[in-house]
Amino acid sequence: MDKFWINAYPEGVPAEIDYTRYRSLVHLLDEAFSKYAHRSAYVCMDKVMTYVELDEMSRKLGAWLQGQGLSKGARVALMMPNVLQYPVAIAAVLRAGFTVVNVNPLYTPRELEHQLKDSGAEAIIVLENFAHTLEKVIHHTSVKVAVVASMGDLLGGLKGAIVNFVVRNLKKMVPAFALPNAIRFNRAVREGASMRLHTPELGHDDLAFLQYTGGTTGLSKGAMLSHGNVIANLMQNEAWLQPALNKEPKVESLNFVCALPLYHIFALTVCCLMGTRVGGMNILIPNPRDIPGLIKTLAKHRFHMFPAVNTLYNGLLNNPEFAKLDFSMLKLSNGGGMAVQKAVNDRWRQVTGTSIVEGYGLSETSPVA
Repeated sequence: MDKFWINAYPEGVPAEIDYTRYRSLVHLLDEAFSKYAHRSAYVCMDKVMTYVELDEMSRKLGAWLQGQGLSKGARVALMMPNVLQYPVAIAAVLRAGFTVVNVNPLYTPRELEHQLKDSGAEAIIVLENFAHTLEKVIHHTSVKVAVVASMGDLLGGLKGAIVNFVVRNLKKMVPAFALPNAIRFNRAVREGASMRLHTPELGHDDLAFLQYTGGTTGLSKGAMLSHGNVIANLMQNEAWLQPALNKEPKVESLNFVCALPLYHIFALTVCCLMGTRVGGMNILIPNPRDIPGLIKTLAKHRFHMFPAVNTLYNGLLNNPEFAKLDFSMLKLSNGGGMAVQKAVNDRWRQVTGTSIVEGYGLSETSPVA
């Protein structure tokens, strides 16, 4: 049967992709770390992390995780907002041959216990702000390795210390917790420096993510996403980006606004993994609910890709400072997670000069269908 739908593809979108060019997501990561070594990969709270730094740090953390006696395919939970430790942890877990279990840091103890039990997680990396929740349930789960991160871990000596002091003592954002057997994130990375990362044999059918989705009924369920699933979707998404990427003025390195949480499938794929695939820089926003703070961050950067949900687009448009930003380099705005309202899209186009392109999908479709 003729593929008649191809006639509706925008100019520049290929009819086919070759997802077999990558054996696994580890292959894709390794290629990006080598190809884009000295490009900026992430920036958070004005601290920039290059691809070579991401490569080195994730290699050390991955080696440390392997040294904890975890078997290939072991589930490692990540419970953090958008901080620099998150992409390091994602790369480390995948490169070590384990399976990432992304956890919403705002979960209640009951929700966290269910996800840790259901996934069979044996290790967890958690931001200290949420460690008190883990303390209440860890003894009822299979978790035997706990790594605790702090907001300032990767921000540099003095700045990191100041951020941690403010977060802990002034803003009181770190409730007291006791996890006696836990290790601090930076210490795990330091210890991993003297260990060797053993590259696992991974293929398209190996599990990369257990991505939990609330759905509409009952308890949260883990969608089983293989390396092949995610690679194919990344390359499909990249194919659909071509018309936007070819618009003038062309740029060598794309900047992504990563205000959506990385524990959600949308940002995980479109920001984190897609950004890595094309050698872009992700502007990490730890708290997107702080609209004035988000706008101040955006004012410091030229941004080309803006994935968001309807509520975030609307919230930005309702702040008069947003319209003062420079949108001259904005190439594409991606809407997902929910339907984008026509009124929001119309206002967005009026303010930014760019329409919102909707993607439809589910965690189960890894994710854009």
